[in-house]
Amino acid sequence: MESQVRGGTRWKRFAVVMVPSVAATAAIGVALAQGALAASFSVSGQSFKVSADYLHGEGFTQYGAIDAGTTLDGKKTAHPVAVSAFTDARIQNMCQSVVTPNIPLLGSVTLTLKAGDSQDQKKQVTASNLFIDVEDLGSDKAVFNGIDIGVAAGSATKGPGMKGGKEQANPNGFAQQADSVDLYGVKQTAWATTAGTFTLPGLSMKLSTGAKECY
Repeated sequence: MESQVRGGTRWKRFAVVMVPSVAATAAIGVALAQGALAASFSVSGQSFKVSADYLHGEGFTQYGAIDAGTTLDGKKTAHPVAVSAFTDARIQNMCQSVVTPNIPLLGSVTLTLKAGDSQDQKKQVTASNLFIDVEDLGSDKAVFNGIDIGVAAGSATKGPGMKGGKEQANPNGFAQQADSVDLYGVKQTAWATTAGTFTLPGLSMKLSTGAKECY
């Protein structure tokens, strides 16, 4: 997937152009009471990596946006992202990792979270009103069912809608939507994840020295 930013960094001109062979995925993130509040925070100065063996999503929408945030040294910044939204999602063998560099006496430290490592659907990660702000993504295989490419972001009807809040996204900008999507062998780098609910069976968290990411 290649993100195309036209006319500088002004969000009104930002659009993400995709084809059906390119996929979106999910990540452990901040669980909020309402998916509509998804963009009510400033993103951190660290992106994170996520991998999953399989993701099934019902009600899919994707559109371009800008995430405002602050770097680790306190400078204001902005990140062009592709917001991937699912009304409902189920994820098998999910791994999230974030590396914090330059810690005194330790160097880099990696935080790793894993959940849903089971072929039993009842023991996999589930989420509702899920929004993922993706910087980079890839999938071994993606299957879209009932896909529409080129709809206006604010007019998409198959997913949970646009996040609202402080999100900087143009409702007239490019978007795509699908009734459902199946993604295999997913890898992504993201800046934020929000959800109405996030259920994580078999959740484990581990801190380790060095850069030991999910992929």
